[in-house]
Amino acid sequence: MSEINNVSNVDKVKIGIITDSASDLTDEMYKKLNIEVIPFYVEVNGKSFRSGVDISVDELFAISRKEKKIPRTSQITPINFIEYFTKYLEKYEQIIYISIGSGFSGTFNNVCLAAKEIGDNKIYPVNSQNLSSGEGLIVLKACELRDEGKTCEEIVKELEVIVPKTKTSFVIDTLEFLHLGGRCSGTARLFGTLLNIKPIIKVVDGKMMVAKKPIGSYKKALDIMLNSFIADVDKINLDRVMVTHCKADSDAQYLIENIKKYVPKDHIFETAAGSTVASHCGPRTIGILYILK
Repeated sequence: MSEINNVSNVDKVKIGIITDSASDLTDEMYKKLNIEVIPFYVEVNGKSFRSGVDISVDELFAISRKEKKIPRTSQITPINFIEYFTKYLEKYEQIIYISIGSGFSGTFNNVCLAAKEIGDNKIYPVNSQNLSSGEGLIVLKACELRDEGKTCEEIVKELEVIVPKTKTSFVIDTLEFLHLGGRCSGTARLFGTLLNIKPIIKVVDGKMMVAKKPIGSYKKALDIMLNSFIADVDKINLDRVMVTHCKADSDAQYLIENIKKYVPKDHIFETAAGSTVASHCGPRTIGILYILK
């Protein structure tokens, strides 16, 4: 993950691809494709950390358990963005910034404010309308288009077509984190816990919605999500299918083994959810993410 302090005066690269730490790609992907990452801040009991830099998800949950507090994320401010972009413009002529969806955070609006302040068509903000590796898939597509020699305008135009075709669904094991994060009422949490509901959440029109509320085992919820993917498989761009999770290694292997029946193994990518998803959804959250043709 790139850090602002690592940017130095070198011959400028034409286009820089930058995203936030909610994009949940692997460190290898970020490094190999020259993707710069600006970290969100995550807070536990008044202590603030840079996601993926100062704290890991394991450490985040450990502190959360010790302090008996649910972690909270804070968005990157316009001033922060101006500082980052000013420094990165020493390295890049222009920047495309792919942001977590505006329905989940005010970050995209802050990017736009910073871009306007910097001016001169230097910063091109893209609202992913998504989160986690759903956002990451759009970042990867931006890298492909950059490497094809497309201009910033051409890349942004193509990404805007891809954004609504990016599909995200995930299973949540506990309603506690959604409740304390304000995305689930106390009543819904109580009945959901009593009935052992493992909700399947989808991103629709840039917002999270409950697609199904299966009662029973976690595996039952995984199978429902998997069957929904299989029903879509003829419409899916199979270049990349993401399985992204938070502390759900065995569940990830179960999904991958079944997805391999429909998708070439080397086109399936397992990534770990970072602090943003972890803070809002909790451990044993897992999703399947892909782009439609």
